[in-house]
Formats: sequence, structure tokens, C-alpha cells
Amino acid sequence: MKSTDQLRHLLQQPAILVMPCCYDGLSALLIEQAGFPITFMSGFAVSASLLGKPDTGLISYGEMVEHGRAICAAVSLPVLGDGDTGYGNGVNVKRTVQGYAQAGFACIMIEDQVSPKRCGHTKGKQVVDRHEASMRIQAAVDARDEGADILIMARTDARTTHDFDEALWRCKEFARIGADIIFMEAPESITEMTELCLAIQQPCMANMIQNGKTPLLSQQQLHEIGFKIVAYPLTLLSSAIQAMNTSLTSLKQDIYPRHQSFSTLQETIGFPEYYREEARYRYALSDL
Repeated sequence: MKSTDQLRHLLQQPAILVMPCCYDGLSALLIEQAGFPITFMSGFAVSASLLGKPDTGLISYGEMVEHGRAICAAVSLPVLGDGDTGYGNGVNVKRTVQGYAQAGFACIMIEDQVSPKRCGHTKGKQVVDRHEASMRIQAAVDARDEGADILIMARTDARTTHDFDEALWRCKEFARIGADIIFMEAPESITEMTELCLAIQQPCMANMIQNGKTPLLSQQQLHEIGFKIVAYPLTLLSSAIQAMNTSLTSLKQDIYPRHQSFSTLQETIGFPEYYREEARYRYALSDL
């Protein structure tokens, strides 16, 4: 089953989809090995891990799509991807959607921030006007309908820059245009989250960030409110940074850090499977 068909099937199931976010092939592989059904390539996490820079529009379309191609190739579960603002006007948005589809993504997220964009829970956000916001989503939907095998997630950041009513209007408009998944970034109360899910017929995504603007709720609470997907965008990145800092502190103290055994590390990465394939072809050649 293609990744887009997998995602469509999962969206039709009654359970909420728990989605840890990845930033490279290894983090995506660990998510799959842990049994999660989907993952999301976080722009925040990729900018941090690939560039060592903040999520403020510094990373390019080319860097994101090529990095995403490697992530999609590393796993068999559907990968959703951060497409930021679409990297330009409507024509650019269509090219971005087509590029993400060709890279293997099951879904692309397009948002309504002014370029260069920034993380939804940080300072200095601005959004484009209603017309341009709708144009971006229309272009993305057109690219999908014209043959790009990918779903469209439409995101608005207007809750922070304007108010809840403006953000809800945009979500409704994105749904009317034909986006497959709706994402209002940073609603500020359970009441707002509930009203969003009641107003939108398409699947809605919740974004859980510790110390962010949105109430940090359990997966069961989010399911009862009506969300279809819950994303954890920074959990793995934060955990990795904490673990690496702990190990670096130990090395500075001439203490060998505690971690997985080398054999476990090799197994996680896939060395045993590689050796089996290597042996298969070595024996086949020796018979010639």
C-alpha cells in the first residue's frame, strides 16, 4: 500500500493517531520500530539538527525536500512533511507540493505565515492576509488534484497574530477549499480546541509542546475533544539534546557514559539485515 493510501486508511480509523516528530532517518526509524503509525518531519527539528540554527526560515526548500527524501526512504510508515509557506507564490507552492510528493511524503503542511516563517510558539510571527493564505492552500490542493500523490495539511497561525475567530475562519476556509487535514497552531484553551473540532469536518491535528501556548492534554482528552492526530514535534529532539549533553559532561569528567551496547546499536541501525543480504549475494556469486 502506498504511503498516501496508508495515511488515508489511518485517518478513517476511530483511534487518535499519535505522531512523534522526526528530524532524520534514524529518528524516523526509531519511531517506526517503537510501533507508531505515522511520523512528521519537523521543520524546527530539521533546522536545529541539520543547520544548528533556529526555525526562522533559514532552511531552504531544496534542503528540506532532499532531507525528507532520505527520511521517507528509511521507513515504511507514512511521513508527513513541513512545507513551511510553500516557498513563494502559488506556482512555487505547487512545485513544493509536487517535490514533496516525489520525495515520498504522504502529506505536506502549508501555512499562512509571512516568509521567512518561524516556530509557531515563538515571538515575532506574522501571517499573510486572507486572500494570500487561501491562495496558498488552493495552489496546494490544485497540485494534489492535478496528480501529485500527497495529502494536504493546511495550517494557520492567526490565533496568535489576530484572534481565535480569525484563525477559525481561516480553518473553515481551508477546509472548504479541500485541505485533507486542518491545523490551528497554538489555540489557548480547551474551549477553543473543542470549538475548532466541532466546526471542522476534516481531521484536525493538535500540537503538544511543553511550556507552549496550548494546554498540554493527554491523548485520551484530545481524542474526546475530537482531534484525529496529536503531534509531539520536539520530544525526540529535546531528549536527544539532553542525552548528548549528559554524555558530554561525563566525558569532560573522564567518565565513560552509560549507553546502549554496541551490539544493540548495530541491531537498531540494521547491520544484521545488511549482513544477511551481503551473505546472500556472496554465496550466489560463488556458485557461478
